[in-house]
Amino acid sequence: MLSKQFEVSDKGAGKWLKGESIPETSKLPLLASFLGVTTEWLLNGDSVPAMKQKEDLGFSNVSFDVPTLRKIPLLDFVQAGLFCDVGYDGINPKGESFTTYENAKPESVFSLEVAGLSMMPDFKPGDKLVVDGSKSPYPGCYVIAQNGSHEATFKKYRVVEYDYYGREVFELVPLNPDFPTMNSSQQEIRIIGVVVEHLRSFNK
Repeated sequence: MLSKQFEVSDKGAGKWLKGESIPETSKLPLLASFLGVTTEWLLNGDSVPAMKQKEDLGFSNVSFDVPTLRKIPLLDFVQAGLFCDVGYDGINPKGESFTTYENAKPESVFSLEVAGLSMMPDFKPGDKLVVDGSKSPYPGCYVIAQNGSHEATFKKYRVVEYDYYGREVFELVPLNPDFPTMNSSQQEIRIIGVVVEHLRSFNK
């Protein structure tokens, strides 16, 4: 019923209910009405009951695990690059997104929209990423990094060796083999943050 109401796949609707994916901002009021809650409750998770009895809908014996959504800025890749220098000042973001991700420094969490084909097929243009700027990279994770310019890039983090001082020598690897790999021993690379969520709309 949820998938038909919002014109998404059953898999997509299931991800909403499990907290693995977040609906588009435009769908939040309609989803709140469908669940019998307010948009504010979907965003904050307090003050309003999670679910009203809906005997007329025939599924009152079903409980929904609705995660708390938090608004975060949607940045472009130039703004994301500022995290390495002076930090993004919060002015004029590209837009806004929502996440259920929580950490000790909420101000360090932001969203980016995938551009280009270097991370295909797993990440498509238009997919949204949630990034934690306070999280340290680890082998196999996905990172947002800066390679000397003010613009950021999105790649997989791969450790190849350790230098004389025990520091990681790493590569930034595209998933699409048609694009080049960057190596920290050959060029300056600064890690901006670690990707912690991948959001995709199923209406494309």
